[in-house]
Order: sequence, then structure tokens, then C-alpha cells
Amino acid sequence: MSALPSVRGLMVVLAVVVSVGAAGAFAFTLSEDQEKEKDPAPSAVRKNETQHLDTLVPVKEFGQGGPGITVTPPRMLAIARGTVPKQTRLALGGLKHVQKVIVVDAGSVKVAGTGVNLLAVEPSEYRSWTPQAVADQPEVWSALARGELVADTSAARRFGLVLGASYQIDGGPRLRVAASATLGLPGVDGIVSTEVGRRLGLMEGVAVLLHGKAGKIGEAGVRRLLGEHAQVVSVGRVRPPARPRSQPDKQVVRQGSYLDLYKSAATRCPGLSWTVLAAIGQVESSHGRNNGPSSAGALGPMQFMPATWKAYGVDGDGDGRKDIWSPYDAVPGAANYLCANGAGQGGQKLRKAVWFYNHSWDYVNKVLGLSEAYARAYA
Repeated sequence: MSALPSVRGLMVVLAVVVSVGAAGAFAFTLSEDQEKEKDPAPSAVRKNETQHLDTLVPVKEFGQGGPGITVTPPRMLAIARGTVPKQTRLALGGLKHVQKVIVVDAGSVKVAGTGVNLLAVEPSEYRSWTPQAVADQPEVWSALARGELVADTSAARRFGLVLGASYQIDGGPRLRVAASATLGLPGVDGIVSTEVGRRLGLMEGVAVLLHGKAGKIGEAGVRRLLGEHAQVVSVGRVRPPARPRSQPDKQVVRQGSYLDLYKSAATRCPGLSWTVLAAIGQVESSHGRNNGPSSAGALGPMQFMPATWKAYGVDGDGDGRKDIWSPYDAVPGAANYLCANGAGQGGQKLRKAVWFYNHSWDYVNKVLGLSEAYARAYA
């Protein structure tokens, strides 16, 4: 990936602490709300350079999720300044109303300058600390076992992450977003395995989760043991998002990769090849890797101008919103716009429809050249 879709904005901070270790400074922020920042304009794509979409495939499930697992959800999350010693962990377990304690690695990595907060866990030990629906979700634990990233559902939407896509960590390895789940931890954008966390340089043993009677664990006792600079926040029960009143019976449906999205969205316009959408997606944002805003003000993975989106945007995943930043809406929106301009009729009508997308015949030639290359690659 060349850039992570932006978080676009300032965080409402509960607390921030900086710890210094062998790898340098590490800042972990617990937050409740985010808005969007501006990204740089998408970088140019070399003519006829197609990006293979073979790797952007849905994650296959294996095994059954969680039979016999009794979840013990965290009631409190704390981030210490440094590694929590064993004696401190035992002391935390002895606090009133605390029934269970786990200490895991944590840290903030950056992708194109955007901070992403991660926990690094041993899957077998951490599984019971997740909500039952997550513990029972095979793809989550399959992904961690393969060394891939599991994104928090809200963070995936906020950043515009797409399942199956790989993203470049600044100064580190590429990570594939293989699954998403509602983790229910304030400020935590995703989880990786302990092994991957070490490669990313996350701080060892600084995050503490405590389970016990809901609302009964005392924050003061936790702070006393971890130090006054520790971040401590209560973890409540996560409520599912309210269903839009205007569409009470609509089911949210999301494909697992850009390849799936392009193929599915093309069916909205009989006669339109998915390869045209893939070519536009590559030229405009490198398949969601650089979502703008552009210098002209275009936004999202398919680089719509806001006025055009207002007229042609669609709710592609059925969540009740037409989100210009969401690939699940933007890709079918692009198909809708192309179709309205005659793209399904092929030939000169298709060329003209692509021209309407970006008023440049050089752009048309580039898109259609890439489309032909995709067609050959996936024949």
C-alpha cells in the first residue's frame, strides 16, 4: 500500500502517555471519537501497469468458532508506561472485584503518517477476552494464526480498510487486513499476534485487561499499582449500531475484497465489464490506497467530486448511508455514474462515459488500456 485512507481529523482524547524503550518513543491514545484529516492527492499510476488483484481475496474460514469457550469480557483497559512486572500483574489480580487479568503488548504504528493503535496477543490466551460473537468467529483466529491483521469494525470503516487488501506500515512490513470484528476496546484499532507485534516494534507487556464484576473494579487501585501516568478506562458493553429508521429491514452486505467489489458492482450496469471499474480504481486511488482529497477536491477510493456523488452516489452495502469514503458505496457508485452516461453500451459510448468521469482523452486511453490488461490477466 502507498497510503492508508485517512482518519481525517482530531481525536477526542481520554489520555495520552509516552513510554521510551529500546526502539524509541511510543504513544498510545485511547479515544472516543474521530473525524477526517486530509490526505495528499493520489499518486500517478504508470501507463498500462496493472496491479494483480489475485491477493485481494476473501479470507477462508477454517475450524469452528469457539465451542466451549466461556468469554470473560474486559471491564477495564489500562496502558502502563513500561512493561508490567509479574508481581504487579499478581497484585492487580488481587484487587477487589477483579477475577482475571491478562497483560499483552501494545503500541501505535503509522501508515502514511496516520496512527493506528494495535494490541499484540497470543490468540489462544486472548480468545476468551473477546465478545462471544468474536470468539465464535473463525476467520479472526485464522487471520491471527497466519500473521495477519484483524481490524476493529469501526476502525475499518473509519480508515476505509478493505478486507483482503495489504497495507504498508511506515518503516515496517506490509500487513494484510484479513478480518474485522467489533473488539469493544476504546482506542484500539486492531489486533495482531504477539510475533507480528514484535516485528512491528510494539511495546512488550504494557496493556492490561481486567475482568470482574461490571462497574465494580476500582480505577484508583489500578492506578496505584501501575503508576499515576498510566491510562485507565472502563470498558462497557458495546451496543450495536442503531438500524436506520428509513430502511429497517435492509441487511448490510459487504464483499471481501476490491476484486469482489468490482465484479459485484459491474452487475448494476448490464454490459459494463468489471475490469473498467478496476482500471478506474487503480488510476484514481490505487485500489483504496490513497483516497484524497485530491488537489481538485475529489474524495474517496473512486475519487468522486462531492456534487457528482450527491447525484449518483449509492448505498452499496445497505447500511443506510451513502458514504463517499466507503469502497462498499463508492465502487457501485462509480458503476452507477458510468451507466448513467451509457457505459453499458460499449464502444464509443463507453469511451464517452469514461471521459465524463475525468474530462481527458489521455485518461480515457489509460483506463481502457488498463481494463484490457486486466481482462487478459483474468481471462
